Amino acid sequence: MYEGQTFDTILQRMLDRVPGDVDKREGSIIHDALAPAAAELAQMYAELDINYNLSFADTATGDFLSRITAQFGVNRKPATKARRKGAFFGSGNVPMNVPIGSRYGIDDLTYVVIDQISTGVFTLECETAGIVGNQKFGALLPIVNISGLSAANLTDVLVPGEDDETDDALRKRYYETVNEPAFGGNMADYKQKIGGIAGVGAVKITPAWSGGGTVLATIIASDWGVPSPALTNQVQTIIDPTVNSGLGYGFAPIGHTVTIAGVTDLIVNVETTLTLASGVTIGQVQADVRAAIDAYLLELRKDWANQVQLVVRVAQIEARILRVQGVDDVTGTTLNGSPANLTLTDAQIPKLGAVTTH
Repeated sequence: MYEGQTFDTILQRMLDRVPGDVDKREGSIIHDALAPAAAELAQMYAELDINYNLSFADTATGDFLSRITAQFGVNRKPATKARRKGAFFGSGNVPMNVPIGSRYGIDDLTYVVIDQISTGVFTLECETAGIVGNQKFGALLPIVNISGLSAANLTDVLVPGEDDETDDALRKRYYETVNEPAFGGNMADYKQKIGGIAGVGAVKITPAWSGGGTVLATIIASDWGVPSPALTNQVQTIIDPTVNSGLGYGFAPIGHTVTIAGVTDLIVNVETTLTLASGVTIGQVQADVRAAIDAYLLELRKDWANQVQLVVRVAQIEARILRVQGVDDVTGTTLNGSPANLTLTDAQIPKLGAVTTH
């Protein structure tokens, strides 16, 4: 808004107010007297421009955006802690129970036992909030010695941890709330309530899917993968507890029977023939090719809720492969053995399987 209020513009405007018979050249008394004031005014205009942009949702960032959206009841989601499955074994590899509250480390992360799933299998919560809690797998070491414990392993992600909500994600939720008012179990109401549950990345709502008053909510985890049964059950309990379905004990209104389901994976096997630059071998580009395809499929998963059906396109995969350094051309690409695009169902997301390059 104040882009034109530069130092030179302001200084010239000030000098124009000085009578013409006064020496106004650079280095003159009047020029040197006005220049510092012009510099301060230019800085003030720059800060005014910044503050102006911070007062609107489309240009605000950080805490300023949080304060704007909070006025409409849309609060930034804080980082959450990952919940993982842990398996514990005594001598002879026999499953062993461990104390609730006991703590275990893997690399620089610590997990605490919070609940028992079955004999020797427990729910662990990462003490560090964020997606970092989703990423480690393998052997756990007890922080304090546990008598009889011979092995402990960190396995499945039950509820993904999330980082603080990004500005873009918060802004999107804000616009959805303002532009699509939620009320009494309408589509926007379900999207906002289910989408706001920790561990849920996005949701699709299918109204009257099994007759009047029935609602199907299909969710994807916040790590853009298939949600665990634990997360699906947690969402079900919050929205419409199965044992009291339709009675209004959850977020769902009385008379609405809500079924929570998770997306499913469709494995995508890719086979392609590459023409490589001189001196480049398949082994040198194979990892980068796989990473490029994987990144494309991740983009599709993140857009799942906005599409009726996801389509994995051969042309897009070939375009991503061509960006890999050392690859000159791509031909003969097939998806699951077919040269055609791969169309998924409304509840499927693509997951990369084998990548075969020739």
